[in-house]
Amino acid sequence: MSMIPRGAQVPARWLLACGLVLAASCRIAAAADGGIVDVHTLPKLEGAVEDTSRSESWRLEYRMPAPQAVTAPALKKLLGADGWVPYLRPLDEKTTTLNFKKGRQGLSVHFTQGLGRPDQSMVTYSADRIYGNVPFPDGATDIMFDGTRPYLGCIAPNALDATSDFFGREMAAIGWQKLTPDTAARWTSSLDETVPNGLRAYYTHPDNQEIGFSRQKPVMLTLTRRDDGRTDVEIRVAPFALPEVLEADSEMAGLPRPKPTKSARSLGSDSSNKREISAAVIAELPAVLAFYRRELAARGWQEDGRAPLAPGDEVAIKLSTTDEDGVLRLGRKYDFTIVSLTAQVKDSALAARARAKKEADARFLSDALGTAQQLIAADDIRRKTQAASLPDAPLTALPDSKTPVPLPENAEGVTFEGGDGHLEFSSTASVKALSSFYRTALKSSGWKEQPSVINQPNMAVMAFSKAGKSISMTVMQMGPKVNVRADGSGLVMAAAKAAAVPEVQAKSAEPLKPDPESPLPVPTQRSSKSLATSKMPGSETPVRRELEASIPASLEEVLAFYRAELAKLGWQEKTDGAAVSAERAQIDFTSPQGPAVLKLGRARGETIVTLAQKNADAAARADIMPKAGQARVMMGNMGDKEASLTINKQTIKIAAGAGGPQSPKGPMLDLPPGKYAYALRLPGRPARSESLTVAAGEAWGLLVGPGGDVLPLQMY
Repeated sequence: MSMIPRGAQVPARWLLACGLVLAASCRIAAAADGGIVDVHTLPKLEGAVEDTSRSESWRLEYRMPAPQAVTAPALKKLLGADGWVPYLRPLDEKTTTLNFKKGRQGLSVHFTQGLGRPDQSMVTYSADRIYGNVPFPDGATDIMFDGTRPYLGCIAPNALDATSDFFGREMAAIGWQKLTPDTAARWTSSLDETVPNGLRAYYTHPDNQEIGFSRQKPVMLTLTRRDDGRTDVEIRVAPFALPEVLEADSEMAGLPRPKPTKSARSLGSDSSNKREISAAVIAELPAVLAFYRRELAARGWQEDGRAPLAPGDEVAIKLSTTDEDGVLRLGRKYDFTIVSLTAQVKDSALAARARAKKEADARFLSDALGTAQQLIAADDIRRKTQAASLPDAPLTALPDSKTPVPLPENAEGVTFEGGDGHLEFSSTASVKALSSFYRTALKSSGWKEQPSVINQPNMAVMAFSKAGKSISMTVMQMGPKVNVRADGSGLVMAAAKAAAVPEVQAKSAEPLKPDPESPLPVPTQRSSKSLATSKMPGSETPVRRELEASIPASLEEVLAFYRAELAKLGWQEKTDGAAVSAERAQIDFTSPQGPAVLKLGRARGETIVTLAQKNADAAARADIMPKAGQARVMMGNMGDKEASLTINKQTIKIAAGAGGPQSPKGPMLDLPPGKYAYALRLPGRPARSESLTVAAGEAWGLLVGPGGDVLPLQMY
């Protein structure tokens, strides 16, 4: 074999040929895996526009000029004509995803709405590997299948004997071997083959990597006659092959959870007044019942007799501890044992918790008030010291400035948005020097200044008007520099209103994967992430959580990621009010804890994510839940003098210390959604005017500081 010396130049055509050979060999290797279908060979609906940016053999995406309601049934018919049999997965009956099986190959078809185009739909083919293949009877209906265990439930169109012959023949063709008492001895001493009005058989399958079988547990086939002449079919893992003693998985809501489970969800936390866990356990009911009796007893729970059975229950047991009452319910569905375990704090324990919380709140607020006062005092000294160090010398204008108003010569980090009439920069000059610069410059240009009550050494607010146009300016000391912000119609430039060029959004190099360590879903492929929580004093349960992240992927990909991940958490998307376009999206959800909203936008070539979730139960316990259709505003005063706040034509007195240890609850006000101007007045100080925008279902806090500043905080 000839060798190429290191450092030798290789002709480009030779490299190209090698690349083609490698690509071809990879495609051949993929095609050689008979368990994975090459989705590019499957039929597509007429009018499909394929996304050719990706060439994976296991994934295909195309756009259809029709909504999902039209596309889905047409595609189901098209693939059915090609031999693909549709089925549903156990516990996933309401999904919009279509699942198909053909031989030992699986296929999933996902649908998403076209961005900004409700009359279009995106169709995605994804190959599925079936690890436990079993045959589907021809013409079977109501097919429920999971190829990972496996599980099959369906109605065969033929009578019992014909259906039995079918499975005896087709199971053997796939490689399943019928168990006998002798071959089953490693698992059980006897095979129960007695079924009323039917028959039962057991099968095992040797390991065979070529056709996807690895460490397959024995399965049990049960056939039952129906009154209409057809046959009920169920194939599931044989009960004797499932664990009899279950291990404990991680707790949910402070309640025990066995493993293995197919799915599990919880409500509340270990500190909630009411908490609940539900799970689908891959085990027999006696094993699950034994697990809970063992684990609950270890946690101090005792059984108090039977509870009334609810639909689907086979077992219902009353439970109690010194602080809580509970109910354990177990039932069977498909091949799962369905668990529902609830715990409710007793009234006596609630009263004790309320007393402890009140004491903890008082201690917390007392400490917080003292700390805040120290921080505010230190910050006031720091600001005054920094303001004194900034030069007051007169400023000259920066030559050749392209902004509608002049810039001082030492302006830094200038941001000018002419289309929106916005200007912002920083400077090392003092607030006094910058205010004088603009008062002089704008007055000489014919602008008239409106009176302002805010003209302090560390902050000045100015308003100018001229010929029906206006400019508002805020000059504020921010650490060692001063920030200047100006807005208004006097800054709008017509040339800046040209239509923006649509962004070409780059797709992620690989499918977005969820970060398993994040409390709220976020892809592992991200350039930044932050998580903020709002908690009430004395409680560890967040009233509100908000995640922000920047994802190097298209908005379409990020939206599809969140729709899939949030659905797994039980979040339900609200179709009313959803807004989706190529550049931004906002969708409201109903989560198990309370209302939530997903907002997507574009910046710096990435998709910006804001995901906020509220906990309605925690908000109700904290008494901050607004009335239906309104927003709640809570007020506090950390100063030593009474303050008055005028908002929505109402003047509210806020006593000194309101919201503090001596008066935990300050005034509260429910308002309709909207933007509200408010004015704060303190004795011996000029009035301060700001605005607050609130939406229905929100709760905001307005906290008056000792220095007369107002801090707005969204609590819910």
